[in-house]
Amino acid sequence: MDAPHSDPRPDARTPTLGRVCDLVEELWPGSLAESWDAVGLVVGRRDAPVRRVLFAVDPVAAVVEEAVAWDADLLITHHPLLLRPVTSVAADGFKGAAVHRLIESSCGLLTAHTNADSAIGGVSDVIADALGVRDARPLQVTADGLSEEGIGRVGELDEVCTLADFAARVFRLLPAVAGGVRVSGDPDGLVRTVAVCGGAGDSLFDAVRASRADVYVTADLRHHPASEAREAAVADRPYLVDVSHFASEWLWLPVGARALERALADHELDAEVRVSQLNTDPWDFILTP
Repeated sequence: MDAPHSDPRPDARTPTLGRVCDLVEELWPGSLAESWDAVGLVVGRRDAPVRRVLFAVDPVAAVVEEAVAWDADLLITHHPLLLRPVTSVAADGFKGAAVHRLIESSCGLLTAHTNADSAIGGVSDVIADALGVRDARPLQVTADGLSEEGIGRVGELDEVCTLADFAARVFRLLPAVAGGVRVSGDPDGLVRTVAVCGGAGDSLFDAVRASRADVYVTADLRHHPASEAREAAVADRPYLVDVSHFASEWLWLPVGARALERALADHELDAEVRVSQLNTDPWDFILTP
């Protein structure tokens, strides 16, 4: 573990939590978040100094402990801790325990969720870029942003490949998780136009079909939406590639961390930014035929 900070006094280059929140708002505007979402600052005093920032997907207990052990001043997670309303944050529940642990350790918590999905350079942009998808555009343009902003992305590969080869590319790209990658479609089918959505994307099937994508990469595909999508397929397309929710969104963390580092540097501010390496996918093993 790194040594704790010996001097509690911030210097002129140390940002406050409020200043970091402002930079996060510039990078991933809250106005881009879906109406049901809960983004922004969850825990922390805006006048507190921020020397260390940890990025993670999930605000689970292990991640909170990682932030505390590293002496982080701010934990930025993709998934909200308090997405659904609660009536208590008593420490005898896991959400309350996380809130108490963060407050008692002087570590703030900030969420960038669907705003980080929709923003330029957000989760789906990162997946598309990593897969070699060019000229990516939103599957569903946001109502309160630029034409380049919105949920999901669709674009073209430089070269046509088979579904089997494309799925192998997806598998190699993502962090290793128990569930692996599930594929629906002809392994020898040809793929050129690719649609992606980080996290759960089964609400976008109409947009995927309208985009004439050959394949759709997303997470958490449930039986009925996936079955109906296959039944509604035209010329067997879109093929489906179902990945881990955690793995699909982890890819954004290093990119988000670098974006925050650049934003701090542009304002002559300095904080150490780290990406959590913890695998917080909820599944531990899988049995297959």
